[in-house]
Amino acid sequence: MDSAGEAFIKTIEWDMMDKKKFFPLSMLSSFSVRCALFPLTVIKTQLQVQYKNDVYKGMIDAGAKIYRNEGLPGLYRGFWISSVQIVSGVFYISTYEGVRHLLNQNGASQRTKSLVAGGAASLVGQTIVVPFDVISQHAMVLGMGAAGGVKAASVNPLGIDFERSSRFRITVEIAREVMRRDGFKGFYRGYVASMMAYVPNSAMWWAFYHLYQDELLKICPPWVSHLLVQCVAGSLGGFTTTVITNPLDIVRARLQVQRLDSMQVAFRELWHEEHFHMFFKGLTARLVQSAAFSFSIILGYETIKRVSVNEQYRHLIKW
Repeated sequence: MDSAGEAFIKTIEWDMMDKKKFFPLSMLSSFSVRCALFPLTVIKTQLQVQYKNDVYKGMIDAGAKIYRNEGLPGLYRGFWISSVQIVSGVFYISTYEGVRHLLNQNGASQRTKSLVAGGAASLVGQTIVVPFDVISQHAMVLGMGAAGGVKAASVNPLGIDFERSSRFRITVEIAREVMRRDGFKGFYRGYVASMMAYVPNSAMWWAFYHLYQDELLKICPPWVSHLLVQCVAGSLGGFTTTVITNPLDIVRARLQVQRLDSMQVAFRELWHEEHFHMFFKGLTARLVQSAAFSFSIILGYETIKRVSVNEQYRHLIKW
């Protein structure tokens, strides 16, 4: 607890909530955020897999060209298969809160709980979502050829005929072609890179989130909304972890889309193309996506926790 005029609960823990309210509201919130911000994911992915700046000059240029060539549907390529992440999100948050609860019983500090639980949650979530991520990222970059200046083989290595097929059929064809060429293991292409990118990202994000929340509460006047402080802390946490993990996220995207043999090969090609610019490739789009996503997720997540909190704690909750 902390003090802001009167004692209040800074972090609503797992055992304080009604799970019957929490889970359905959490899934609805996750789907809403994904709907609103998915175009940023498409833009980020296309920026990451292009060679230097041969198609897009930056985030705004990419968004404008995708919209001009394909309309709004172009910004939602791979959306429905990616939406399966909502299910993995349930496992993610259950793991996060469950591990926090176990560590809390053993007297772990707030930051230790956040770091360990965030990493464990990402490990579970990524194991479930990587196959769908592989398919959705192939779908996301199929339209890049329409913008001109890009080799089809680099963004459509599976040879999918996407111009005369429906979105559903494209998804089925991608899955069938991955299975034909690589077997089931093809759906886990880039799995190690995903673990290396997202497990530390998740662990650090939650740790930074609670760190920034604690520091902001020290300097903010008591009348400032606690929910607003948490949303700002989430955005700052997303901003920080994105800068740190950006090269690993590019390697993951290229492994999954361009079917490279290993992380070593991906790193070598990326360094050959970009040199030190590899640390900043697609970074603007990823920072905007991460900050917006973090703010929105925390807004939904912490609001739902407040709505789901058990009656005996309700008077200790500050909005």
